[in-house]
Amino acid sequence: MAGGQGQSEREDKVALELTEEIFQSMEVGMAFRDYSGRISSMDFHRTSSYLVTASDDESIRLYDVASGTYWLTYLLQKGGKGSERSLKTINSKKYGVDLVCFTSDPSTVIYSSKNGWDESLRLLSLHDNKYLRYFKGHHDRVVSLSLCSRKECFISGSLDRTVLLWDQRAEKCQGLLRVQGRPATAYDDQGLVFTIAFGGFIRLFDARKYDKGPFEIFSVGGDVSDANVVKFSNDGRLMLLTSMDGHIHVLDSFRGTLLSTYNVKPVSSNSTLEASFTPEGMFVISGSGDGSVYAWSVRSGKEVASWMSTETEPPVIKWAPGSLMFVTGSSELSFWIPDLSKLGAYAGRK
Repeated sequence: MAGGQGQSEREDKVALELTEEIFQSMEVGMAFRDYSGRISSMDFHRTSSYLVTASDDESIRLYDVASGTYWLTYLLQKGGKGSERSLKTINSKKYGVDLVCFTSDPSTVIYSSKNGWDESLRLLSLHDNKYLRYFKGHHDRVVSLSLCSRKECFISGSLDRTVLLWDQRAEKCQGLLRVQGRPATAYDDQGLVFTIAFGGFIRLFDARKYDKGPFEIFSVGGDVSDANVVKFSNDGRLMLLTSMDGHIHVLDSFRGTLLSTYNVKPVSSNSTLEASFTPEGMFVISGSGDGSVYAWSVRSGKEVASWMSTETEPPVIKWAPGSLMFVTGSSELSFWIPDLSKLGAYAGRK
């Protein structure tokens, strides 16, 4: 990712096992600073090299992570003008954009609005700039969006205190669950289970029998502040939940045991505290209410690295699948990679 690195060195980096030493060496290898608003959401496609971002400047941008460049920007505002690297522009309606997720097809995304008057979700083709479907049902801001990796299904949670279950092929929701607070939602990697977190508890549902209610309910140790993000590790053995008070809880997803709680600066009601597992589930990275980024070892529960920031809001943060790289989004988009010169085994290597 960083300029001047050869193919063989990139392959060495991917082959490295992620350790505390590697974490401590990580720094920004590339950054895009041409945003005119904060990045509100981003998503990696599971099987391609694409990353998509959503920003308060009402743009959706598609990046090719393999080359470190972006080749497509959509400005979702009437009369908007793209940057000099923008290839296509939508100049139709002022929907705005808040959350964005890839479907199984890297050329289509589902995104939520941020205009305050239309809470529909939209299926957008990045190939030909067309809206393929509108999903209407929420009556307040959508704060959680999760797509099933195995089927054409997704779930959305809203401040209207509903969680809706959708089929990408149908405009009407396939199911509705009512909650008593701000919901955070997620599918597991197999698409067999989804979770809804709110009010200090995580509820697990069988995706095929969700109407029967949750089959497990886990407590997160009395933290009743608003849930922000809930996620499964890639192997499904762990879960994490972040909350507005600045807590990141890690649980055993089978027994519900609370393994660790990490604490960062609280976030405002208009912000989201995001955290992410590394691919093998050994570490957790998270933003903070003061804009900083932290990493912890799941095994020891100890902080292993931190990076301070001049930002005053938490960044969105995602780990790149199958890579020794994570990405943060705030007023700029930053790609973090190991500095091999700081690692003893690679120091002085040509």
